[in-house]
Amino acid sequence: MNPTENLHYAIGQLAFAVAFSDGKIQKEESENFHKIVLEELNNNSYDFDVSDIIFKVMAKDKMDSNTVYDWAMKEIKTNSHYLSPQLKVKFITVMEKIAGAYPPVTNEESDIINRFKKDIKDIHGDPAYYLK
Repeated sequence: MNPTENLHYAIGQLAFAVAFSDGKIQKEESENFHKIVLEELNNNSYDFDVSDIIFKVMAKDKMDSNTVYDWAMKEIKTNSHYLSPQLKVKFITVMEKIAGAYPPVTNEESDIINRFKKDIKDIHGDPAYYLK
């Protein structure tokens, strides 16, 4: 995968962390997860289904949301030179949509979203990369 795809994969991981933060993912939540990720992230004509890959890997490995969060943030920092301001907004939107997809939005979901907003605030991409 290229750096932009890695960033999208990382936000998919973060979206999974939000969905999984209460310890389980309901069937409706799973369906909404796939729909939201497809709508928001797969419009880049990748040759893979990012939501399907993320969901299968994360559900199989039974990782906790903090581990998934840390893993995703490491990936975002590694590929941060491709992180545009627009992509940061899109990532926050994805996480908020995932949290709202299966009401109510829990404190755990809100905590992850707020943590992400804080952690990503000072990460700035390089226009020489993301404007290509």
